Amino acid sequence: MTPQRVTLITLGVADLDRSTAFYAALGWTPKEHLPEVRFYQMNGLVLGLFGIDDLAKDQGRPDAKLGVGAMTLAQNFATQAEVDAAYALAILTGAGALKAPKRVFWGGYSGYYTDPDGHVWEVAMNPFWPLNDDGSLTLPDAPA
Repeated sequence: MTPQRVTLITLGVADLDRSTAFYAALGWTPKEHLPEVRFYQMNGLVLGLFGIDDLAKDQGRPDAKLGVGAMTLAQNFATQAEVDAAYALAILTGAGALKAPKRVFWGGYSGYYTDPDGHVWEVAMNPFWPLNDDGSLTLPDAPA
């Protein structure tokens, strides 16, 4: 088993029902819908939504004030039009606009928004990283 992997990403959220509704409006369906957590099956990993106070307790630090925004989750798309559509849908469903999609310094096209809890999402098209047929990403081998 490779140690270089992530199998589950969990986001702490203030209102689980509000966050579930937000992601549903983006077209996401939880695979498991438990009272205290939602789990979404992704390509090879799972995304969880967990009440932020319950997440702190689960981590063994019930008095911790968990923050957001110090990392970015990203969805890559095959075309700029797909990036624009994903960004527009997120804004329409209540996402906070950070940066509308545009051409960027590294040669791609990307924009950023926040979910209702301030978790930052990037939507991008990277011409150097072609997507697999299922939408997953495998980094190309470095040139020799």
